[in-house]
Amino acid sequence: MSIAFKSGTALLLTLGITASATAPIVFSAPAFAQTTFADVPSNYWASAFIQELASRNIIKGFPDGSFRPTDPVTRAQFAAMIRQAFPNAPKIRSAINFTDVPTDYWAYDAIQFAYTTGFLAGYPGGAFQPNQNIPRAQALVSLTNGLQYTSTNPVETTLQVFRDAADIPGYARGSIAAATERRLVVNYPDVQLLSPNQVETRAETAAFIFQALVSSGQVAAIQSPFIVGQAVTPPQGQVRIPAGTSLSVRYTKADRILLAKNEPNPTPITLEVAQNIVTSTGAVLIPAGSQVAGQLVVSQNQAQFVATQLTVVNGQPIPIDATSNPITTTETIRRGSNTGTILKGAALGSAAAAGISAVTGDRNIKAGEVLIGTGAGALAGLIFGGDRVDLISIQPNSDLNLRLNADLVLPQSQ
Repeated sequence: MSIAFKSGTALLLTLGITASATAPIVFSAPAFAQTTFADVPSNYWASAFIQELASRNIIKGFPDGSFRPTDPVTRAQFAAMIRQAFPNAPKIRSAINFTDVPTDYWAYDAIQFAYTTGFLAGYPGGAFQPNQNIPRAQALVSLTNGLQYTSTNPVETTLQVFRDAADIPGYARGSIAAATERRLVVNYPDVQLLSPNQVETRAETAAFIFQALVSSGQVAAIQSPFIVGQAVTPPQGQVRIPAGTSLSVRYTKADRILLAKNEPNPTPITLEVAQNIVTSTGAVLIPAGSQVAGQLVVSQNQAQFVATQLTVVNGQPIPIDATSNPITTTETIRRGSNTGTILKGAALGSAAAAGISAVTGDRNIKAGEVLIGTGAGALAGLIFGGDRVDLISIQPNSDLNLRLNADLVLPQSQ
């Protein structure tokens, strides 16, 4: 039985860029697969998922060398990725002619494939809505339908792992429970927050599809603190720091950090462990000065540091799942303000720097450091006006202290 998905409409602001300029490369495979992208650093939360799929030509980037991990994914684009990922999926029903997918549409074949194999269905009235952005819940339903997964445990019991389980639509509850049991679900930055009705990004799509390939035995699993239900058992010779442990951190490059409330992308940043983490006997597990890499994520007018990688002094990088408390403190920059005084000792997010420049008229912002988190293309879509800009103000040596969301496994030799 086909499922008619329901979702709200989305408004796409093109800023004068044509569809052909923004469409990702999805068809002809290059002589070699591009696996690294300018906007996907190695410590990006979905880097491993993206690289693995790119190496298999399941997903591709854009002509400018970017991947645009936070861009939304349409139903047509999702269908194209499905066909690349599961080319041998068996057909379970005959093709139909969707009223809004002409035969010369770029994704016509992919949409027919996704429909006939059971991954995607249409809407009442015979439409497919190929340009509609796909919500996370719908993407998970698609994968479980196509792979014919069903929940083996009570659905509501399985869904209790999500703090926002009440937000999961009725049509998707059984499928998402099945996806959870099969470890298809990847939640960033909070592994317990599904955000089922949020539009899925390209990075999230890569993570979901990769986990679907893992579950069907087509690729080897990778470790990520954001995979729901992934158990990490430390081998002998390793120690475990339990979830809930606090880590004091510091930022040595600035006294405070200013971020815009509309920073379009997460801002990569590296902090330092402020003091030794020791056992009850005084043995040092994590020495002061160890580096904690992650991102400052702005959402709903608050900022949060999401840590993904710990590098112990003179050691190898170790995955870490830890977050700071949300920061909501704001600072107002007004027209006529002395930027030299305001910005002394401050580090700025890219959008914050653009906002201060727009309000003060100072086109030569000089802060302690401008954090690299957003390209000029993303900033072009932001609008700053008026005589003031309200920024999120972070005191990094107190606001960004971390709490482990999952056990941290360390080599005992550390």
